[in-house]
Amino acid sequence: MGIIHQVKEQFQIIRERDPSIKSPWEVLLYPSFRVMISYRRAHKLYEKGHYFRARRISQRAARRTGIEIHPGAVIGKGFFIDHGSGVIIGETTVIGDNVTLYQGVTLGGTGKETGKRHPTLKDNVMVSAGAKILGSFTIGENSKIGAGSVVLKEVPPNCTVVGVPGRIVKRDNVKVPRSDMCQTDLPDPITEDITVLQKENSALCNRVIDLEKELRELRCKACKEEKHEDL
Repeated sequence: MGIIHQVKEQFQIIRERDPSIKSPWEVLLYPSFRVMISYRRAHKLYEKGHYFRARRISQRAARRTGIEIHPGAVIGKGFFIDHGSGVIIGETTVIGDNVTLYQGVTLGGTGKETGKRHPTLKDNVMVSAGAKILGSFTIGENSKIGAGSVVLKEVPPNCTVVGVPGRIVKRDNVKVPRSDMCQTDLPDPITEDITVLQKENSALCNRVIDLEKELRELRCKACKEEKHEDL
């Protein structure tokens, strides 16, 4: 893929996915545009064994854009980073086609692995702002990771994951309301758990009140029987 084709592809991706772009010239200022052009150059050098030159290009791009992509990462077509500040993509990361990341996303390792240390994201995955995916597992096709989630294990295709640690809250035929790319309509498992705990706590409190009432009645009955015996 030539540099002209890469520029046209990135240009088209940003125009399609960011409604804030009002003119073609704005695309040239976009961090995702600049960092992906640098990444494609660095990745070619990395594949040829020019590791120092590749890292020099990637680090220069990281300083300018706030997006750090290791040149060893494998990234497919249609990749898009919205805003992008704070995004980190590790060396052995593999990203499929039409994947979207938002600001603050980390595709990293746990620090305890060797070889393949970073995650694999299949086609059409969306990772919301601030999410962390740590480890050498796979995020299945069409899955969505909620904002601020920390994912530490494999996610099957067509799932929605939220929470710390990340948990699957939607799968297969159940769709996120409104736009498929909306980050605000994801379920909140923490709130759901708190609601369940509140209900259970209320039930326990009512049970304790009932037991205390029964105990008082038994004591009263016992006192009456003792008085009757004394008479």
